[in-house]
Amino acid sequence: MSNSRPYTRQTSASRRPWTAQSRPGTARPQTAASTMHDASFVIALIESRGIAHEVGMAALDKDTGRVMLIQLSDCSTYVKTLHQMHVHMPCMILVPDTFLSSANTSLTPSASATRGASSLSVQFIREEFPQVPIEPVARKYWNDSAGYQFIAQFCVEDDERAATLVSVTDKYYTLSAACALFKFVETRLNTRFSACSLRIRYIPVEGTMMIDPETVRNLELINNQTRKKSTHSLFGVLNHTYTAMATRLLRANILAPLTAQSALDARLDAVEELIHSEDKFTEIKDALKVLNKMDFDKLISSLGFSEVRPTTTSKGAFSRVSQILSLRTAIRSLPFLQRALNGCKSQLLLIIYDILSDERLTKIEEHIAENLNDDAGAVKGGIGAINARVYAVKANRNRLLDVARETFKENVADIYQLNHALSERHSLPFTLVYQESGFVFALKKDELEDELPKGFINVSAQRGRWLFSSIDLKKMNARMKDSLEETLVLSDKIIRDVVGQIIAFSGVLYSASEAVATIDLLWSFAHVSIMRSYVRPEFTDTLAIKSGRHPVLETVQSAGMVISNDIYCSDAAHFHIVHGPNMSGKSTYLRQTGLLTVMAMVGCFVPAEYASFRLHDALLTRLSNDDDIEKSLSTFANEMTSSAMILGIATPRTLVLVDELGRGTSPIEGLGIAHAIAEELIRIKCFVLFATHFHELSTTLSRQPAVVNLHLSVQRSRPSASHIGLIFQYKILDGVPENTGHYGLELAKLADLPDDVLTEAKRVSEIITEKNIRCEEESHINVLTIRRRALLKLHTQLNQALDHSSLPEEELVAYLARLQRDFMKTLKDTL
Repeated sequence: MSNSRPYTRQTSASRRPWTAQSRPGTARPQTAASTMHDASFVIALIESRGIAHEVGMAALDKDTGRVMLIQLSDCSTYVKTLHQMHVHMPCMILVPDTFLSSANTSLTPSASATRGASSLSVQFIREEFPQVPIEPVARKYWNDSAGYQFIAQFCVEDDERAATLVSVTDKYYTLSAACALFKFVETRLNTRFSACSLRIRYIPVEGTMMIDPETVRNLELINNQTRKKSTHSLFGVLNHTYTAMATRLLRANILAPLTAQSALDARLDAVEELIHSEDKFTEIKDALKVLNKMDFDKLISSLGFSEVRPTTTSKGAFSRVSQILSLRTAIRSLPFLQRALNGCKSQLLLIIYDILSDERLTKIEEHIAENLNDDAGAVKGGIGAINARVYAVKANRNRLLDVARETFKENVADIYQLNHALSERHSLPFTLVYQESGFVFALKKDELEDELPKGFINVSAQRGRWLFSSIDLKKMNARMKDSLEETLVLSDKIIRDVVGQIIAFSGVLYSASEAVATIDLLWSFAHVSIMRSYVRPEFTDTLAIKSGRHPVLETVQSAGMVISNDIYCSDAAHFHIVHGPNMSGKSTYLRQTGLLTVMAMVGCFVPAEYASFRLHDALLTRLSNDDDIEKSLSTFANEMTSSAMILGIATPRTLVLVDELGRGTSPIEGLGIAHAIAEELIRIKCFVLFATHFHELSTTLSRQPAVVNLHLSVQRSRPSASHIGLIFQYKILDGVPENTGHYGLELAKLADLPDDVLTEAKRVSEIITEKNIRCEEESHINVLTIRRRALLKLHTQLNQALDHSSLPEEELVAYLARLQRDFMKTLKDTL
C-alpha cells in the first residue's frame, strides 16, 4: 500500500488539467459562502456516468477527526452537491483522474463525450471554489469494497457505528470515495489513523433542508455581503457560543437546517426550559465559561493520528504531551457542566446529562492520572510551558527519563547561574527570556545608560528592552536543548501508551464533545431569545407569522424602529405577489421570511408575536439582479439560470423567494417569462413570495385561486426641496395598490432629470395605466376567480381544523359556523 501513490501526474504541460495549484497552498482558500471559517475538509467526490448524476462524497476534517459520507441524486447544475460542499468547506478536492481528462483530443468521440459529461461537475466546482486545489486520484483507488473495509476499521466504537455501517453498505459511490480519500491521506498527507479513532457518519440528505449557495449569499446566512468581518448576518446574530464545536455545529445547522419535527421539538423544549429557568441558565453559562475556546474534537482526533513516515525530532513528542494535558483539562471541566444540567426536565437536556455522566470518562481521567502529575497543566509560552511538558509524566515511570530530566534541570540551573554571575560582574539587572531557540538575556532600555559591555552578541530591540546573547549562553542552550529533546522523546513513549488506552474510549469522548456542542448551541439560542424577546415557533402545514421582525435588521437599528409584518401561506393561498415601489421594503420582506424560516428550523425561537412554519425540504431564491462576469453571464442569463434551477428542484414542500424576475430583458418579454415561471410554480404548489413591478401579473394570474396580492404601503405628503413627497411605511397590506401613483417617476426626481423628460414619462405612463384599468374592468373572470378562492380557502381551513385543532367541542362548532357564514357571504357578494 505504501509503495503505491494514489494519484496521477501528467507528463505534458499541455495535457495537464488546471487544478488551481498542484499542491495545497499556504493561503487559506476563500469561498463565497464563508470567509469567516477555515476550510478544513478534504473531500473525495465521484459521480455516475450518463445522465443520472448520482454523486458520492467522503469528507474528512483532519483537525477534528470527523468523516462525513454522503450519496445523493443531483440535477444538471449540481446544486445539491455544491450545497454539501459549502456545509463541509473544502481545503482540497479529490476526483478520479478521468474527470480531468476531457481535454484529451486523442479520445474517440463517444469516449470524449462520456468523459466530458463526467467532468461537468468539476467545472461547476471550479466556478464555486476557484481557489481550492483539485487533485486527480487514479481510478483504481476508487474501490467500494476497500472503502467499506476502511470505514469498518476506523469508525469509533459507539452506539451509531452499526447504523453507519448498515447505511453505507449499498452506497457504491460513497464507499468508492471513502477508499480514495483514506488512500490519499495516507500516501500524500503522511497520516495514518488508529483503529476505531474517527467519528464516521453517513448523512442522509433527506433529513435536512437544502439551501443553494446563491441563497446563502443573498440572505447573508453566514457572512455579511458588504463587510466580510461584520457580525451582521444570521450566524452573527445567533452565535453566542463558547466552544469551537458549537460554533461549527451552528454553521452546519444554518446551512442545512433540520427537517425532523421530533428533533426540532426536542431542541425547542430545551431552549424553552433554559429561558424559563434563570438558575439553570446561569449555571450552564458558568460551566460553559470554564470550557471557553476549547475544541474537544481536535484534541480527540489528534490522539488517533500518527505519521506514516515518523520523524525522530522532539516536535511530535512535545505536541503529544501538550495534547494529553489539554485533554485532561477538558475532561476535568465536564463535571461542572454535568452538575449544572442536574435536575433538567426536557428530554434533550436529560440525554446530554446522561452522556456526560458516563463512567468511562472517569476511567479516562484515571488512566491519565496514573501516569501524569496532577499539577502538570497546559501552560502557554515561556519556560513554564517547557517545564510543564518535561515534568508532565510522573517520576519513577522510566529510569532513563528521570536521569534525562535531572540533566535538563542542571542545564537550566547553569544558565540561571550564568545570568546571575554576569549581572553581578557588570552591575546590570539582566533577566532571562525563553525563546524557541533557547534562552536570551534581556535588559530594559532605561536601565542601560551607555552601551552593552563587550562579549555580548546578537543584540536586538523588543518592546522597550534589549535582547542579546553570549557564546557561553549559546553553548549552554545547546546542552539544554539536547537534554530537553531526550526528555520529551522518553516522555513520548509513556504518553503513547496512555494514548493507546484512551483510543479505546474515543467513542465516548466524541459523544461527550457532541453533547457539549449541543448544550452550548442551545444556551446560545436561549441567550439571544431572551435578549431579543423571541417566541417559540410551531410546525404545521401553514406558514403564519404575526408581527415578524427582521432578525439582523433589528440588531442594527435602535429599539422600536424595525417595522413588523405578517405573512400567511397555506395550500389555499400559497403564491403571494408582492407589489410596491422601489425602496418600499419588498426585498427586506422576502429576506425576513427566509431568515425566520431558517431560524425556526435550526431549533431557535424567532422574532415575532406568533410563528407557525411548514417543514420545507428546500429554500430557493432569486434575489440578486447582478451579472456574473466570472461565468460570462448577463443579468438576464443569470436570472434564467437561477430560475431553471428553482423549477428543476422545487417540490410542494419548498419555499421559494423571487425578487424582480424578468427585469433584465424587454418589459413585454420579461412580463411573459415572469408569468410563465409563476404559473409553473403555482402548478408545483410550493410556497412562493414573488416580488415584482409587473402589476399586470395580478391580472394575468387572477384566474389562479391560490394567488394572493400584497403590497407595501406608501403615503403621499407635500413635496419640498428636501423631500420627494413619499413616506415609506414598510407595512405589508392585502390587495393590489389602488393607485401606483407613478412612484417610480417621483423617485426619479432624486436623479435631477430634466422636467420635460419627467413630464413626458408621466404622460405616457398615465395613458398605458388608463388602458390597463379599462381592460381589467371589462373582464368577467374576476367573479369566477373569487368563488374559486373562497371554495379553496374553506377546504384548507376545514382540513386544518381536522388535523391541528385542539378547541373544545362548543368552540369548534362556533368556529365552523363562522366559516360557513363567511363562505355564504362571499358567494352573495359575487351575484
